[in-house]
Amino acid sequence: MSDLSLAHPSPIGAREESLRARAIQAQSQPALYGPDLDLTRFSHPVEQQRQRVEALRSLEQQMREAALLAGIDSEEVGRAASYFQVDYSAIYERIQRRYQGQLELMTTAEALKTYDWLRDYWWQAVAVDQDKYTAAVELAQTGGFFLRVFAGQRVKEAIQACLLVQENNISQNVHNVIILEAGAEAQLITGCTLHPRVETGLHIGVTEVFLKKGTTLSETMIHNWAEGFHVRPRTGVIAEENATFVSNYILLRPVRSVQAYPRVFLRGAGARAQFNSIMVGLKESLIDMGTYVELTGQGTRADAISRAVARDRSTMYLRGELVGQHNESRGHLDCRGMLLSEHARMHAIPELLADSAPRSQLSHEAAVGPIAEEAVEYLMTRGLPRDVAISTLVRGFMQIDLPGLPEILTKHIQRVLAATAEHSL
Repeated sequence: MSDLSLAHPSPIGAREESLRARAIQAQSQPALYGPDLDLTRFSHPVEQQRQRVEALRSLEQQMREAALLAGIDSEEVGRAASYFQVDYSAIYERIQRRYQGQLELMTTAEALKTYDWLRDYWWQAVAVDQDKYTAAVELAQTGGFFLRVFAGQRVKEAIQACLLVQENNISQNVHNVIILEAGAEAQLITGCTLHPRVETGLHIGVTEVFLKKGTTLSETMIHNWAEGFHVRPRTGVIAEENATFVSNYILLRPVRSVQAYPRVFLRGAGARAQFNSIMVGLKESLIDMGTYVELTGQGTRADAISRAVARDRSTMYLRGELVGQHNESRGHLDCRGMLLSEHARMHAIPELLADSAPRSQLSHEAAVGPIAEEAVEYLMTRGLPRDVAISTLVRGFMQIDLPGLPEILTKHIQRVLAATAEHSL
């Protein structure tokens, strides 16, 4: 058995039966937050095999453009490896020659067949019976990727994974597993998007991340959806000694509903987590996003920064919870929202808990309000028209440092932010 195995695994057959039984029990369990969905509304996943492609550039133009808006480069410039899934099928997996032997990237189905020890990780960072969405992934999984970076390898160029929905009104249920072995470093861009003809559907993305001693993972997730689409990410991260997890989340397009509450467990001494989120609520979007971190190890640290703009008739919930479980744990939430419509709604809900750790230091800042009229008037006195002054202030409000991004992706995000600000009136 691999040295990656967790301690005291149960027999494979018994474990699988237990997971399935728990999932069956949770089939009707709604999520704690966000609107409840009737999963029978969406087409039931069926066996489907799409033709694989030799190069991402051979994809049709509409698909390439949708992927680009989610940070996926079809030319693979500055990319160490690429994974591309359409609906239920992986159509492309490639590791650049110079990174061969440093990492593995394949479907989770293939990885489970290749490595018996991977089942020791299956549903360890996310509970299979968390709600009806995790249950759906266990009972009717339709793809997902496995990423493993070998011990001591520092992958300098970004790894990209695209999960694209092409068919209307389906449920894409993916289960991803990411493992960084001791001392490894990597950047991951996960782009979730859809074909322009898709009007409605559901994406459930379970992602389990395991960071071994002294590792660093910088993950950027970009969501590019549509007005009638529903999204339910379910992420869990377990970080060991001196591991660092950096999460950048970007949502700049309309979506019918998205509800996510990633859970991070900083178990090892010196483990750290940094969250940066930029979100824009458009049209009738209902966005319920949060971050939950348990700071268990000595000297653990977590910081979460979010910037949100609510327009039109959108509703946004900005949640955050830090649980200090060691006297030397430190954490801070910085949540700020801007309302640009009389019909938009925004809730900021920070929560701090010192759990048997009276000397842990946890803090938060939360603010929700309109754009500052005096700032608009000041820029107008400098010669800017009112609409230009407002878009300038919105663009500045949404600018936060997103560490660990490749330059090409940073430039793309800046272009999208500028376009969003210009249409924020």
